[in-house]
Amino acid sequence: MVALVVSILASILMAFGILWYRGRIADDHKMTWGEAMLFSTYIFFLLFVVFGIVPHQWLTLAENEWSFRADRLWDAWGLITPQSQGGWFPVDITLRVISDSIAAVIYIVYLGAMSNLWKVWQSPKATASTEVETSTYGRPLVRRG
Repeated sequence: MVALVVSILASILMAFGILWYRGRIADDHKMTWGEAMLFSTYIFFLLFVVFGIVPHQWLTLAENEWSFRADRLWDAWGLITPQSQGGWFPVDITLRVISDSIAAVIYIVYLGAMSNLWKVWQSPKATASTEVETSTYGRPLVRRG
């Protein structure tokens, strides 16, 4: 459980590191070769944590500590009993299916978060507008005083 929580926190902190760096650079900043290499290594480790370590830690926790095995059926706390066990539900859902489905949800959530992170990285920063308000005739409105 600790390894799963630490890996999730590490992925979140690494993502916030990208946002922090994005806030420090100017929109017209051109990356140097060294910055690009350093940043690509950082992104590689972020993707390794997000798509490798976090789902692995979840599956390890579910299988080893919580016994989500293929021989145990999910009965939804007595509400859904499969027909093979004398109930009404026509499908046998094992706990391994539940843990694999949660791992798939982890992948989908992180993919959505990564897409939003890419969008934030590539969009220009919001700055105060320096445009002067114009009249209905197209002339700038300037206050004197």
